[in-house]
Amino acid sequence: MRPARALIDLNALRHNYRLAREVSGARALAVVKADAYGHGAVRCAQALDGETDGFAVACIEEALQLREAGIQAPILLLEGFFEADELALIEQHRLWCVVHSAWQIDAIEQASLRAPLTLWLKLDSGMHRVGFHPDEYQAAYQRLLRSGKVAKIVLMSHFARADELDCPRSDEQLAVFEQARQGLLAEVSLRNSPALLGWPNVPSDWVRPGIMLYGATPFEQAQALADQLQPVMTLESKIIGVRELPAGEPVGYGARFVTERPTRVGVVAMGYADGYPRHAPTGTPVLIDGKPSRLIGRVSMDMLTVDLSDLPQAGLGSHVELWGKRVLASDVATQAQTIPYQLFCNLRRVPLLYSGN
Repeated sequence: MRPARALIDLNALRHNYRLAREVSGARALAVVKADAYGHGAVRCAQALDGETDGFAVACIEEALQLREAGIQAPILLLEGFFEADELALIEQHRLWCVVHSAWQIDAIEQASLRAPLTLWLKLDSGMHRVGFHPDEYQAAYQRLLRSGKVAKIVLMSHFARADELDCPRSDEQLAVFEQARQGLLAEVSLRNSPALLGWPNVPSDWVRPGIMLYGATPFEQAQALADQLQPVMTLESKIIGVRELPAGEPVGYGARFVTERPTRVGVVAMGYADGYPRHAPTGTPVLIDGKPSRLIGRVSMDMLTVDLSDLPQAGLGSHVELWGKRVLASDVATQAQTIPYQLFCNLRRVPLLYSGN
């Protein structure tokens, strides 16, 4: 069997969720959209079931997958519904739903519902993706109340630059939110992972931990709370070939790396078809049999190459950690000029193996 695999530590997942609850002092929806950021939504939800205040997913398809797996906790649809006929399923499966557009309120007003809905009313406070304009927010809230089809409304917005700890944009968005919600007596949800970790003065009755659940920091710099996170995923494989090359030899596609000295090259069963970033440059850290080394040359579809020159004991069958407990996904992402969110979400083909059930 091909040795590439991803190990998922469910105890680390629970630790990170508990940290979110502890530092926020709020109720927390575990965000398991996009197959739990590549970690496996069903298994991650099952690991948190009975402990979490609920879950958040992008769409109804993801919610139904959890319901079919036996998850009965509240599930919030972060993108809301896309067609009016989804409201019947939302009611049937007791889903919570974000409302961000006037046409969704139209659909709710016209729907025949036997039970009232729990809705999260989204304000566009400056992200400028979806959400009601501040001038429209109060009217949207009142329309939902008058519809007679709402059991509860939570007020929410989303920060665009909370991962930039020295940026005033989050404070500006908070001011817009506070002005727009004046006089509305409802619970509030503003804090995703970076806002939860880095903006303690932002009010939230509900928080929405996402990337932090999986043990990766949302920040480019060190941050005290983020340093307490435990990586959940370890992406690993093995050395499947070794080459002894003299100085001056190119390695891999495009000759992006040329040996400067006699070099032992290890070939690893891992490539961009598995989700490892193709644009990771020479020097990106890896761990070989527990010792630090580096990527050399261009990443291929199914293989990549690493430097074994200073690791004489390493060879065929040596264990390689691509990211995980010691090679942080955030460090790999920085080298590849991307973010750990994308590393996790791009994972495919490799089997997920779980521990800590």
